[in-house]
Amino acid sequence: MEFSAILALLVTFLITLHFLMSWWRQTRRYRSLPPGPTPLPFLGTPNYMDQQTAVKNYTMLSQKYGPMFTLWKLSEPVVVLCGYEVVSDALQNHAEEFSARPIVPTLHFPTEGYDINGPRWRPLRRFTITTLRNSGMGKKTMESRVLEEATYLNQEVAETEGKPFNPLHILASAVGNIISLVLFGEHFDYKDPKLHELMTQISGHIRSILSPSHMLCNVFPFLLKLPIVPKIIFKEQSYLQNFVLKYIEEHKRTLNPEAPRDFVDHFLLKIKDMEHEEDPDFCDLSVLNVGVGLLSAGAETTASTLKFSLVLIAHYPDVQVKVQQEIDDVLQSLRPPGMKDRPQLPYTNAVVHEVQRVLDLAPTALFHAVTKDIQFRGYTLPKGTIITPFLTSVLFDPTQWETPEQFNPGHFLDEEGRFRNRVAFMPFSAGKRICAGENMARMELFILLSAVLQKFTIKLPPGVERRDAKWLNANKGEMIAFAELCAVPRAVPTM
Repeated sequence: MEFSAILALLVTFLITLHFLMSWWRQTRRYRSLPPGPTPLPFLGTPNYMDQQTAVKNYTMLSQKYGPMFTLWKLSEPVVVLCGYEVVSDALQNHAEEFSARPIVPTLHFPTEGYDINGPRWRPLRRFTITTLRNSGMGKKTMESRVLEEATYLNQEVAETEGKPFNPLHILASAVGNIISLVLFGEHFDYKDPKLHELMTQISGHIRSILSPSHMLCNVFPFLLKLPIVPKIIFKEQSYLQNFVLKYIEEHKRTLNPEAPRDFVDHFLLKIKDMEHEEDPDFCDLSVLNVGVGLLSAGAETTASTLKFSLVLIAHYPDVQVKVQQEIDDVLQSLRPPGMKDRPQLPYTNAVVHEVQRVLDLAPTALFHAVTKDIQFRGYTLPKGTIITPFLTSVLFDPTQWETPEQFNPGHFLDEEGRFRNRVAFMPFSAGKRICAGENMARMELFILLSAVLQKFTIKLPPGVERRDAKWLNANKGEMIAFAELCAVPRAVPTM
């Protein structure tokens, strides 16, 4: 055998030995993790890592291994938490220890870490939540903007004249306008092509995050260093960045420190306050990325929830009648329901919550990671271990819900018909990483859905069969994207 062939064999042997030793050291370090399917060397458990089949896979694995089990992304472990007891224990009782996030290459690359999911998350998140909650933002409160948009939304629905239509675009336009007003102070006409294109790009951006190309780049981050790859997989995100950047530049030119108009103005003033720092968290990059994050995440998820709400309501006409009767009794037709009316509308509030539970829009929360080595429920989780809270298992936990597989607004009502909170209601996740836009989303869902049902009865088009909640949930993607409904104007009582 020639020397070159012997050398090649030796190199191959040494590389293989290196990988085997690395794998052995890795598995020894993580030998105290929860049980799970046996990983393949270097490949992990790829057949269980697809987010599209997570609900089915995680449910099956939790039945086999218990409420905590370990999957492997190549040689990196991912611990999945199931059920209210375990998820709550981690995210709420050990909130700080489970508050980190792993670096996801396709999320980190375009933001450089200047966003509320990156390493600078604490000050950016705190500022974002406080500013969104600030009722003095601009000349109008957040609620007044949502109520005003409810009027525009009903005008658009009225134009359908009771004929079958897909409400998703109208709902997305309403939610998109609300977040646009909050961020930039601009409202679009529902037929404005600029608004249509924005919502299309947002939908494409959300879909791309779960696409095979993003998953491949997260497994092999070196691909992002190839010039053509970022241009392809971040196409929609680049559009959104340019969209937000134009508003930022305009706001810089017209900023009045004595009268901030919207979120961007408040952020620019914060940047000025921090500009003396050597490496400030508040800078042009952070206002851009936080703006893109709020614009994309808030619009897509809330619009999808509203569409599913109307679909579900149409399949449960008895529930719809009770909601409308309650609204009529409290408000007649004087004005749309506001947040101050929510205590007097317990059944309506219960329906809004139950829709979110049944929809289960985000089956798994964004990845968490532990901040230090921690002993948790009999296992040792080394610092940096990736954690996946399986929220479906919380929202459908049979120990927490009387009829978890059914659409039952009674889950949120006590024996006297008063609204009751449920500790296992976690559609926005929980703990220190709970959705930053939770309060705004809750307000939008309650006001917009109540306003539509106050003025219209939502019906199924002729020939469409009524379905139960389990079927609707199993087909929620199709229902949200394509289902058509009819909005028939109501004769509401007057004073």
